[in-house]
Amino acid sequence: MSGTSGTRQRELVRALLERHGETYAAESGILLRNTPQPLYQLAVLADLLGTRMRASVAVATLRALRDAGLSTPRRMRDATWQQRVDALDAGGYRRYDESTATRLGEGAELLLDRYGGDLRRMRETADGDADALRRLLRELPGVGPTGSAIFLREVQGVWSEYAPFLDSKAVQGAERLGLPDDPGKLARLVPEGRAAAFASALVRVALDRTIAEEVRAAAPR
Repeated sequence: MSGTSGTRQRELVRALLERHGETYAAESGILLRNTPQPLYQLAVLADLLGTRMRASVAVATLRALRDAGLSTPRRMRDATWQQRVDALDAGGYRRYDESTATRLGEGAELLLDRYGGDLRRMRETADGDADALRRLLRELPGVGPTGSAIFLREVQGVWSEYAPFLDSKAVQGAERLGLPDDPGKLARLVPEGRAAAFASALVRVALDRTIAEEVRAAAPR
């Protein structure tokens, strides 16, 4: 735990949210609601963000998939493999385009067969258990521990039973800012209704050291 005072911690959180409090879903143009289409798009984004690609490329690729009409499990499944590859390439996701095109098709098929294409049914199966939800998410081709954590970080804004969810990457960002490195203590700093934004902002700090410097400079001492 950092020795930073409680007042300083609150000022750091305020400055962080003011400057970087946008979820990756919002950045990619997903208007996240508890409805099938945006939830599916979030699952695809979590898959893309979970690979060794820059977050900006994953965000651009999600937009390209949506522009190509591949915004629901049925449309993703029914698209040709080449159509999926072309959309991935348009977003800049070229390094993994062929394998990703295959797994997106397979993942859409699984969601349709098992949940009728509706991730809310997966939510019902998990019944508020974050570990259970992460296990179910990892049944989707290509969604590993990182991707499932990303999904929970983002979805906690609409599935409030999982908030606050702060994974190891968010905690890494907190440490860099001088905030508590204990998830329970860190959770107490989350402003009401901002859990997803807070987690995403902390991840941005973990990924870019200059953001920590910017936030520390902006927060009143």
